[in-house]
Amino acid sequence: MSTDVSVPLAKNEDSPRGFAFALTAYLLWGFLPIYMKAVAHIPPAEVIAHRIVWSLPLAGIVLIVLGRTSDIATALRSPRMLAMAALTASLITVNWGTYVWAIGAGHSLDAALGYFINPLFSIFLGAVLLKEKLQPLQMAAIALAALAVAILALDSGGIPWVALTLAVSWGFYALLRKTLPLGPNQGFFLEVLILSGPALVYILYLEYGSGLGHFYRTGLADTTLLLGCGVITAVPLMIYANGAKLLKLSTIGIMQYIAPTMIFLIAVFVFREPLGTARMIAFPLIWAGLFLYSWSMLKGSRGRM
Repeated sequence: MSTDVSVPLAKNEDSPRGFAFALTAYLLWGFLPIYMKAVAHIPPAEVIAHRIVWSLPLAGIVLIVLGRTSDIATALRSPRMLAMAALTASLITVNWGTYVWAIGAGHSLDAALGYFINPLFSIFLGAVLLKEKLQPLQMAAIALAALAVAILALDSGGIPWVALTLAVSWGFYALLRKTLPLGPNQGFFLEVLILSGPALVYILYLEYGSGLGHFYRTGLADTTLLLGCGVITAVPLMIYANGAKLLKLSTIGIMQYIAPTMIFLIAVFVFREPLGTARMIAFPLIWAGLFLYSWSMLKGSRGRM
């Protein structure tokens, strides 16, 4: 997430408050598959539409409390900012949609793999698009991730598209989000504001056009779960955004493995998804790559102290 450019940057040091915020966000994201499994009987597109629509009022309340609504007014007058926000909103929709489908279809392990790959893909993007110089350990980490993907592709007869879609969509989202001159809370509100029109039209069509909606037609449980989609979407994102400002980048870099580790454990021990030989080789390769990445990041962090 980007830093709010309209306030002074926080010191590059860790704080207990920031750690508590970030840990809470990652734990919420880690348990998210259980919620997504509860709505697996609802089509992913409908779930995503409700995630968008019910996130909007929550994000708006946060901006009102923080007194940052003027930033949105400024953004709405900027065609360039609106275009960038529309692009990032599209990428996050692809990411959410793939994730919701993956959990419901029994591909939670692939989702975990995607989020394990993500930091390594971000390094790759930085090298290719931003001409950032790769350290030897980082190159080795990317090579291990590529080898893991190749093993999975050979085993399945095709590319692991769920994992790669999650990693690529989030990687480009994070990259482009940095170019949007808005704070994290304002940026999230603008994204869901842009998406809320089409999402609301789709929900109304399901409920009153086709009669296939689940918001109130199929009982209180479905209605409650769909309303809760806004909470489980907006709350972790905004908690994380505020925690990230109070932590070192290296600390956030290490903590980002909490959620995919929890997804992996839930997939194996709760959902009982089979690991298989290829995954039992691929996951350790990814973990080895993440260890090299983390080690290079920590070395760089100590060198700047």
